[in-house]
Amino acid sequence: MAIFELGRLHTGVRKLSESRAVVLFFFLLPPLFWAGNFIVGRAVRDEIPPVTLSFSRWVLASILLLPFSYKYILKEWKSYIEHWRLTLVTSITGFAAFNSFVYLGLQSTPATNGTILNAFIPILISIFGSLFFGLAITWRLCLGITLSLCGILTIVSAGDWHNLLALNINHGDFIIFLAMICWAIYTIGLKQLPQTINKLGLMSVQMILAILALLPFYLWELRSGHFPIWNTHSILSLLYIGIFPSIGAFLLYMQCVKLLGPAKASLSVHLIPVFGAILSALFLGEFVQMFHLWGILLIFLGITLS
Repeated sequence: MAIFELGRLHTGVRKLSESRAVVLFFFLLPPLFWAGNFIVGRAVRDEIPPVTLSFSRWVLASILLLPFSYKYILKEWKSYIEHWRLTLVTSITGFAAFNSFVYLGLQSTPATNGTILNAFIPILISIFGSLFFGLAITWRLCLGITLSLCGILTIVSAGDWHNLLALNINHGDFIIFLAMICWAIYTIGLKQLPQTINKLGLMSVQMILAILALLPFYLWELRSGHFPIWNTHSILSLLYIGIFPSIGAFLLYMQCVKLLGPAKASLSVHLIPVFGAILSALFLGEFVQMFHLWGILLIFLGITLS
């Protein structure tokens, strides 16, 4: 009998470890893909105009996703109509507006400023969720967000917080801050949608709505004379953005919100500068320094505490 109970305990511990590993998988991969999105978006700013990049990204992602999602769309179309407000809000904020604002802001603001603003997403989600949706805010969550935010500031200030005072604030920063507000609204709205709706079908519908919303702005950008320059670099960049940040990261983030809730899931965005530093070291030849390690430690402490 004791051996049987010990076996059940071992099985339970193994299942718990596996479930935590799955949650960690959903938590870590989106910021990794999105860190690459920031790097690529900044790299092609002179080749692909911001709205064109956002529009082309969702067109490509829709083409790739529809063969797998159309059957869920046909099966659950009544659910989209029933929850049309939330479906439309999440499509506009998370898909159309967020990325367009980010790419537009990156035209005129350094990545350092954008990284700082990106760190405000969990704070915005906690504030909006508490004010309008009754989201419970615990002291551990507040402390965790604070520690993670300190880690972000440590990285972007290169270990000297006096450097923060030297940062120039321009209109690009305000545009990116609008993107952060959009992402906070998207995350909270995503949690309000029924969790029984298939993620592939929902994501395809959101992409299509985002394409329709961006279409007039895309045509206006072309009419203004801002044409993309298609070459090997810009095409490969679009392929990356259209697959990994657009499909992989969004599906994983949806599942993360379902498992952890919007406030805790949003803490994953604090890992974007961590992965950004690693990717910069790997692909740009930049060295990881001690202040990077201290910042990463504070971020992980904050996430673990939350």
